[in-house]
Amino acid sequence: MIGRIASLLAIVWALGFLWFAVSLPQPAGNEKTDAIVVPTGSGGRIPRGLAMLREGAAPRMLVTGVFQSVTPREFAAEYKIAPDLMTCCVTLGFAALDTRGNARETAGWVEANKVHSLRLVTSDWHMRRAARELADRLPPGTVVVRDAVPSQPSLWILFLEYHKLLATWAGRLWPA
Repeated sequence: MIGRIASLLAIVWALGFLWFAVSLPQPAGNEKTDAIVVPTGSGGRIPRGLAMLREGAAPRMLVTGVFQSVTPREFAAEYKIAPDLMTCCVTLGFAALDTRGNARETAGWVEANKVHSLRLVTSDWHMRRAARELADRLPPGTVVVRDAVPSQPSLWILFLEYHKLLATWAGRLWPA
């Protein structure tokens, strides 16, 4: 009996991992939102967020999880952001150290800025967990457009992220 249960769990795990790996989220369309939120991390996120900001997909952007020593001037120089765009429209968040921290920092910023819809820009492999963590903390009714940045993650990254997603789901089922 225990062997059958273990076999069933192994099959469910394998099918879940297969689903996770072959159906990574995709970029969003041209939906307009109140804001863009970009958690720092793997390449392509910040450039994608800035491209959407420049295209008018939203009037402002939060970059959450910025390293404490980075100054707005350094950030603007690194990503070639005009001073007026940086001043009016880009907020750097320094409080987050991980995905949960990104969600907490974003929720506070969303509430303070009365944001009702946002475009979440993160890596395709990170999107499901980032969106789940964010949904748990945002005010009810906040619309989140998932805008995944395509990547070519290694099998190891997919393996780790799949297990982090499972842990996030398990945490919702059995809160501490």
